[in-house]
Amino acid sequence: MKFYNSLTKKKEELVFKDNTVRMYACGPTVYNYFHVGNARCFVIFDLLRRYLEYRGNKVTFVQNFTDIDDKMIKRAKEENTTVKAVADKYIEEYFTDAKGLGITPATFHPRATENMEEIINIIKILIEKGYAYPAENGDVYFSARKFKDYGRLGGFDVDDLESGARIDVNDVKHDPLDFALWKAYKEGEPYWDSPWGKGRPGWHIECSAMVDKYLGKTIDLHGGGQDLTFPHHENEVAQSEAAFGVPFCRAFIHNGYINVDNKKMSKSLGNFFTVRDAAAKYSYPAIRFFLVSAQYRSPINFSADILEQSKASLERMYNCENGIKYALKNAKEGGVTKTEDINALGEYREKFIVAMDDDFNTADGISAIFEMIRKINTLISDTSLTKGDLEEIYAIYKELVGLMGFLVPEEEEDTKWIEDLISERISAKKEKNYARADEIREELKNKGIVLEDTPQGTKWKRA
Repeated sequence: MKFYNSLTKKKEELVFKDNTVRMYACGPTVYNYFHVGNARCFVIFDLLRRYLEYRGNKVTFVQNFTDIDDKMIKRAKEENTTVKAVADKYIEEYFTDAKGLGITPATFHPRATENMEEIINIIKILIEKGYAYPAENGDVYFSARKFKDYGRLGGFDVDDLESGARIDVNDVKHDPLDFALWKAYKEGEPYWDSPWGKGRPGWHIECSAMVDKYLGKTIDLHGGGQDLTFPHHENEVAQSEAAFGVPFCRAFIHNGYINVDNKKMSKSLGNFFTVRDAAAKYSYPAIRFFLVSAQYRSPINFSADILEQSKASLERMYNCENGIKYALKNAKEGGVTKTEDINALGEYREKFIVAMDDDFNTADGISAIFEMIRKINTLISDTSLTKGDLEEIYAIYKELVGLMGFLVPEEEEDTKWIEDLISERISAKKEKNYARADEIREELKNKGIVLEDTPQGTKWKRA
């Protein structure tokens, strides 16, 4: 498998020792519902984890929750509640939306506030090694220039950075590049005791501590959105490597932005759509399809037209799956008889794997799946297929489409009401009650179900 490594700025073959992968991806700051731009990262790394496992690897996947920062404190004040109550609420809401998007829970979902001992210990190490210093006001800062490789991930020279937009300047820092490891207590804010007084951790040190605790000092893959490359991931690398003296991560994988009117979707710009709202209009599976329909590093534009196209593409998948199920229900007993045709479906599996192994090209992987679907639709129209044939066809369909997370959702599995109406329509036609038969067809049509009368019987699909 080859991936574009943001550390080396090139596509590299990644081989995992003992087929074991230690992977970390930055999770949400839990002060609000997450938006479609956030969701791209969550869905992409869910699918990457699935694919790594599909290819025979054992994956330990950690995705954190940032449950203490300025935004959390502000939201708690707005809602007249505690920071913990805000975190509990929006973590629960995260899992509701994540389940809708078909995201498998990570191996571990640690909260920053549950790892305060580990955070404080790393800060102590950094101070002892001369990479960090307590400021007069009780803050603790990392000395960025003392870490000789600072800027390697972002691809910049530190001397060119001071005029950049994402540098926090204040009077207590030794250098404008330095960043906070610990923030001194302010009236009304949550705090923890530390050797430097009451306070709370900086954002970047939280991830370094959780990576070390759950995955070790050197991990295989670290993921996140492009916007996290600097300063967040840059600072993670600096802290961890300064503290432990070993490489932090073998490869960084960053997904591209989602744009609205050619501008990055973000809460700060106010041009975002929450997943909850978008799902109410288009469905969670349609959003998932949209998010993986382009290669993960490419920017994609969010629009109503594209979401409608995603819904239509999903319906093609659902109709194929329902067609296989219908054929299975009506097929004669027997083993595999169409060996050559079924083996030919394996060519699409190979095309899928070639695409996904080449920098996780989900766009080409989905194209291979739709080629397979066209072939399957032709195959299942053959009434001589046995149950054995169809079970083999369904197996490869579920293998690839299930991996992507696009099998017919469980809530759509209850189709007995459709079958009951079709049976009633068949009886009405036998009794020459054509008016009732037409009524049933129209009733189903109004509910988005289209009937097709064939020599093999009446089939249905979603409009």
